[in-house]
Amino acid sequence: MSQEIELKLSLPQRALPALRRHPLFANAERVGKAQTLDNVYFDTPGLALKARKVALRTRKEGRRWLQTVKCAALSTGGLTQRPEWEQPYGGNFDFGAIDNPDVVRLLENHRDALVPVLSTRFRRDTRACAPREGVRILLMLDTGTIEAGGRSAPICELELELVAGDPLDLLELARDLARDLPLMPADLSKAERGYRLFHDQAPAAVRAEPSRLEARQGVIAAFRDLAHGCLRQWQANAAAAAALAAHPAGDESGAAEATDTACAECIHQLRIALRRLRSLLRLFAPALPAEFTDAWNERLAELADRYGDARDIDVLYADFLAPLQDTAGADELGGEELPALLALADRRRKQARAAAIEHVADADQGLAMLEFSIALLRLPEGALLDAVALKAFARLRLARLRKKARRRYQAAGALTPAQLHKLRIALKRLRYGTEFFAPLFATGRTKRYLDALNRAQDTLGFLHDMEAARARLQQWAGEDAALQRAAAFALGWQGARYTRRRRRALGEVETLLWGKTPW
Repeated sequence: MSQEIELKLSLPQRALPALRRHPLFANAERVGKAQTLDNVYFDTPGLALKARKVALRTRKEGRRWLQTVKCAALSTGGLTQRPEWEQPYGGNFDFGAIDNPDVVRLLENHRDALVPVLSTRFRRDTRACAPREGVRILLMLDTGTIEAGGRSAPICELELELVAGDPLDLLELARDLARDLPLMPADLSKAERGYRLFHDQAPAAVRAEPSRLEARQGVIAAFRDLAHGCLRQWQANAAAAAALAAHPAGDESGAAEATDTACAECIHQLRIALRRLRSLLRLFAPALPAEFTDAWNERLAELADRYGDARDIDVLYADFLAPLQDTAGADELGGEELPALLALADRRRKQARAAAIEHVADADQGLAMLEFSIALLRLPEGALLDAVALKAFARLRLARLRKKARRRYQAAGALTPAQLHKLRIALKRLRYGTEFFAPLFATGRTKRYLDALNRAQDTLGFLHDMEAARARLQQWAGEDAALQRAAAFALGWQGARYTRRRRRALGEVETLLWGKTPW
C-alpha cells in the first residue's frame, strides 16, 4: 500500500495558457510525454463501494492497463492523504495485493456485481518540481471530461503530488502559483464528481459540519480541527457557487430561478463559514499568536463583507416584499406602485448576486484559502496554555462570552436598534462557541441550550432585518412618492409582528444568560 498525498486545484479553462507560461510550471522538469488517460470506475448497481468510500478504477496508459483501489480520506484545502493500491490489470480484478482486510472483504463480497458506472478521459501533462533540497513534487495538469449517467462535465485541474517532503511543501508551491493564477483548492475527486453526475446532483450549499472535538485534545490541536471544518465549508460553498454560475440551468424560468436560489444559498453559507472562522479566532485568541489572530480576523472580515449586500437584499426581497403580492390591502395602493417596488428590488437582488458571484471567482479567494491552510499548519504547539485541559479552557471562554452577552443585554434596556444589534452579535458568538465545544459537555443539555439560543437569534435577527429593510427601502424610494407609499405599506405590513417580537426579545434572552448552562 502507498500513501498518496496530493493537493488538487481547479482553474478555469481561460487560465490554461497563463499556467503553462508560469515559470514554476514551464521551467519544471518534464516527466515523460503528455498522455491521454482513459479511466473506468466500477461499482455495484446500488453503489455499495461508494457507500463505504472505496473507489475501484481501471486506467489505460498507452498500452498499459492498471487497477487502482483508493479509500476516501478527509480533505481540507484540497490537501488529501489516503491509502492507494495500484497494480497491473489483465482483464480480471485481483485484490490479493491489498493489505486492508476490510477493503478486500468489501471488494470480494461484491466482485460478481461490479459494473462500470462512470468514466473519465483526460490529457495529462506531468512536470516535476524541486523547490528545495529533499523536496520533489509532481505537477499534473489534467484537461478532459467526466461522463456518467449520460451526462458529462469538464475536467480542468492541477494536481500536486508529494514524492518527497512534507504536506506543507505542497501548500507552499500551490500558494506561489495562486499568487499569479486563479487557482481554487478542490476537495472533490474526479470519482466524486462522476458519482454526482450519475445521480444528476446539482451543486448545493454546504452547512457547517458538527464539531468532533475530544477532551484529550490540546488547545491548539482543537483549534486547528475546528478551523479546518470552517475552511471546508468555505471552500465547498465557493466551489458550488462558482459551478452553478458557470453552468446555469438554461432558459426555463423555474429551473433558472432554482439555480439562482441555490447559488444565493451557497453564498450565504460561504459567508457563515467566514463568520464562524472569525468567531473561532476570537474564542481561541488567548492560545494563539496575536499577529495570527489580528491578521486573519481583518482579512476574513474583508472577504465576508463582499457578500453582505447579496444576502441582505435576498432577505429583504424574500421575507418582506415577495409575500405582499397576495396580501389583503395591497390593492389599496395604486396599481403600479407595489409592482414597481418589487421590480426594483428584484433588479437590485440580481445585481448584488452577480457581484457576489464575481467575488467568488476572484483569484484572491483561492489564495486566501491556501494561505490560511499554511498558517494553520505553522501554528506552534506545546505552548504553556496548550497544556491546559481543553474542557477547562472551554468553560473559561464560554463563561466570558456569556458575561459579555449579559453586558449587552443590560445595555439594551431601551431596545434601540443599535443596542439590540450588539446583543444579537454577542449571542451569535455565544452560540458559535457552544457549537464548537458541544462534544465536551452533556449532549441533551447542550442541545436544549443551543435550541434556545437559536430561537433568541431568530427573534433578534428579524428585528435587525426589519431595520435594515427600512433603511434600504427608504434609500431606494428617494424622492419618488409612489415608491415611498409602497415602501411604507411593506414596512407597515410587518409592523405588528415587529412590535410584538421587539417586546419579547429580552425575555427570550434572560434565561439563557442567567440560567443553567451546559458547561
